[in-house]
Parts: sequence; C-alpha cells; structure tokens
Amino acid sequence: MAGRVQITRESTVRRRFIAWVLAFAMMLLGLQVAPLRSVAAPPTKPNIVYILADDLGYGDIGCYNPGSKIPTPNIDRLAAEGVRFTDAHSPSSVCTPTRYALLTGRYAWRTRLQRNVIGPFARPLISETRLTVPGLLRAQGYATACIGKWHLGWGWPRPGVDGKRDFTRPIPDGPTARGFDLYFGTDVPNYPPYGFLENDRTVGIPSAAAPVGRDAFNIAGPMVPGWRLDEVLPGLERRAVAYVETAAKGGKPFFLDLSLTSPHYPVVPAASFRGKSQAGEYGDFVTQTDHVVGEVLDALKRSGVAEKTLVIFTSDNGPEVTGEVDPGAYDRIQAFGHASMGFLRGAKRDAWEGGHRVPFIARWPGEIRAGSTCHETVCHVDLIATLAALLGVKLPAEAGVDSVNILPALLGQKHDAPLREATVHHSGRGKFAIRRGDWVLIFAPSGDDNRKQGEPAWFRKDRGYRAHSEVGELFNLAEDPTQKNNLYANEAARVKDLTALMRRYVEDGRSTPGPRQKNDVDILWDRREQRE
Repeated sequence: MAGRVQITRESTVRRRFIAWVLAFAMMLLGLQVAPLRSVAAPPTKPNIVYILADDLGYGDIGCYNPGSKIPTPNIDRLAAEGVRFTDAHSPSSVCTPTRYALLTGRYAWRTRLQRNVIGPFARPLISETRLTVPGLLRAQGYATACIGKWHLGWGWPRPGVDGKRDFTRPIPDGPTARGFDLYFGTDVPNYPPYGFLENDRTVGIPSAAAPVGRDAFNIAGPMVPGWRLDEVLPGLERRAVAYVETAAKGGKPFFLDLSLTSPHYPVVPAASFRGKSQAGEYGDFVTQTDHVVGEVLDALKRSGVAEKTLVIFTSDNGPEVTGEVDPGAYDRIQAFGHASMGFLRGAKRDAWEGGHRVPFIARWPGEIRAGSTCHETVCHVDLIATLAALLGVKLPAEAGVDSVNILPALLGQKHDAPLREATVHHSGRGKFAIRRGDWVLIFAPSGDDNRKQGEPAWFRKDRGYRAHSEVGELFNLAEDPTQKNNLYANEAARVKDLTALMRRYVEDGRSTPGPRQKNDVDILWDRREQRE
C-alpha cells in the first residue's frame, strides 16, 4: 500500500513538473511572439484628420486625372503615401446632407431635409440625442475639433422687433453641442452672418450690412466689419495647423474634422496662387486648397505624429456648374480643356456619378500600404462604423444605421464579398438612386438635376450620351462607366430587384443589419411615374 502511494505521489509530481515545463515553454514562446503581434496589429487609437474639400471634382486632382490642368502636388503625395479609392461616394450630391451623413452614419434623407441644403439661419439638422463621430471618439478619450464649414444649423438668435439678431449672446446647438470640444470656422462662406465663429460665439459682432452683388455677397445679411472672403481659407489653414501642433502635445489622441470652404463659391484665390494653374481662378483656388492640405501634413510631420495619424482627404460632392462659379464645370472644358468631373457624367446636384463620385485618399503609415489603389465601393456615411471597429466599440442599435465598416478596404485586407450590400445616392433635387455591385438604378424620369446649368447639348453630343429617360435609368457601371446606355427597358427583373431593396432600406429605417428604426418623416423616394 505504501509503495503504491509513493508511486502515485511520484507520478503526480512528474505530471506537475511536465505541466510546469510546458507552461514555461509556452510563456517563453508568447514572449517571443507578442512583439510581432503588436507590430502587425494596428494601434487602437491613432490620431484622425479628416479633410473635406467643398465642391471638388473627381477630375480636379492629378492622381485621378492625368489630363488635369491643376497642380495638386500635396494631394498627389498623400495618394503616393497611402491608398487611393476609385469608387468612393458622397452620400449626396450637395453639401448639407453629406455632412450630416458623415458625422452621424445615417443618410440625411431620413430627416426633414428631402432636397437641396438648409438655408441661412436654419435650425440644427442633427438631433441632440444622436450619436456623432466626435461624440463616439470623445467617449474613447479623444480630443475633438471641427475647423471650417459647418452648414448643419445652429440655435441662431431670433430677430428682434427691429429685425436684427443679438450676436452678443452664445449661439447654442452648434458643433460644440454635437460632440466637438472646440470649433472655429464659418457656417457657410456665402451665408450670413458673415464672419468667423468660435465655439458658440461670433468672432466680432456682425453689425454691418454685407454688400450684395456680382463681386460681393450673393445673400444680404449682417457682416462683421472688415470681413473679407479671401481671408476665409487662410484663416482656416492657420487654425488647423495650430490645432495639430497643440493637440500633438496634449497627451490624448485627437480628431480634427477640417471642413474646407474651397473650391466652393466664392472663388477667391489668394494673390500668391493666381495664375498657378491652367484652369482659371477656379483652378488656382484648387491649387490653394492643395496647399492647405500640404500645410496640415507638414504640421503633422513637424509635430512628430505623422506616423500615428490616419489622414483622410475627400470632397463633399461633385464640381459646381456655371451660375455659382464662372466658368462652371462644363464651361471649363471649353475654356481650358479641363474636366472637373473627369470621365464621369454629371456634376454637383446630379444623380449621375459626377455628382457624388469623389476623390478619396487615406494615409496611415505602417498600416495602409503606400501607393495602393482600392476599387471597393465606399461612402462617407461609413466613417462612424469604421472608427467604431477600429477602436473595438459596439455601436448602439440606433446609431450609424447606414454606416458600414470599411476598415478592411483601408488596410488592404482580403475579403470575399463587397463590404457594402448597396449604396443609396441622393441628388440636389431629391432624386434617389441605388447602387449594388456594378448596377445603379435612378428612380426618376430624368437624371439632370441642375437648376442652373444642366448638361449642355454639346457635352452630351461629344460624349455620346443618349436622350434622357422618361421613366427611370439603369446603368451597368462596369461596362458603361460614363453612363451612356440606359438599360432600364431591357432589365425588368433587375429593376424590380433593386426597387425592392430600396423599399426595404426606406421601410426599415436603416440599410445595415439591426432592429428597425424610424425615419423622421415620410419619404417620397420613387418618382419614376412623375414628370417634373
């Protein structure tokens, strides 16, 4: 009996010793492998700089259009150091709805804004209870700043009995009430009040009446005395550079939403940029826009944070037409041989690709492969889901209802299926389109949405475009990227399938998996039997 006990004890000791040796060996192996894992895995909290140009076309940038007459060396350098997307889209072909979707992960057509943009002194479009990108990031320890154009509404003071507004008091419900720690910019450069705003106050009191005319302001309203339109972009540049330099020393990761006011109207290039392009003042203004991008990139490098910063550069919609800028996108082709929309059909406000397919470039040294190109379909509305995935955060069911995680596309990771099931496009006049795979269906009898200068006859003839459809439009973008051939009458089953998908997206209040949500209003999305 004693011998059997001794053997059992020896067996037990031996098993424990073997187990200890194995555990120790695994620990050593872990110590050797762990550093490799940490190098291979992306850091959890990079700084994020999101630069949104205003009305910049797909063909304005050299790395997208070899025939561009506009030098853009800094944006081209960004593409050489990161990834260039060829099939990126703004959620709308006009400004306000794109900005709403970018910050909330929700299409703006689910709100009261069914067409165009909000006007001067409009109330806030983003609900105070809706999670925003800066709100998400601030909860994860980020410092957050918005510098530039807002155009999403404020709690503006109401006019008094004398018709004037009291700008000596704080203005609530602006950017600092929607997740940003600080704000500096102009609500819209061609909207009153004319002047800069900082956090919840105007910088100076808009007490003068703005001059109105061809070479001045196009909307009457109060102005800060001495306000100059050509000082807007340089002012944003200085603030953005200063913010990067300060935030880099702040001990927190930071998010900078730099919403530029260029090359949107008013086209006012600084004297030092005049004549720098071969595309007139508009081209010169794009070159100045490129310079701002370069100054921000240099500030990141100078501050020692370029290697741990994700930089995204894009535009809020396609290029403007004559009537807001002169010459506009079509007339620039004839005047300078420069096509701001590149090979695409359409411009700002249109449901065609030129209205919403935009440059989209991302750089993240060590994580995004330099000089790469991605053909994945992505949309600005995807930002909040992508950053949530990057930070390992689960979004609430009611947040980011149209947002998709595109991190695999940014990082060049292999994936079998497209990241987005489909993408909804929305024009300036409220027309809907849905894109799935290579096919896009426009739910309207005509694709031309420009209230000012529509697609000129010479342009349609030169590019071989067919006459407008009287019902709807269906294009195969793989075979027909310039949208010349409307296949609506030939693909009844496909039209039916895409229509059912669009109906589901509207009725479910979301286009991503999750519980049904409510739209803010009823949505008139199918206009194929209407005549305008």
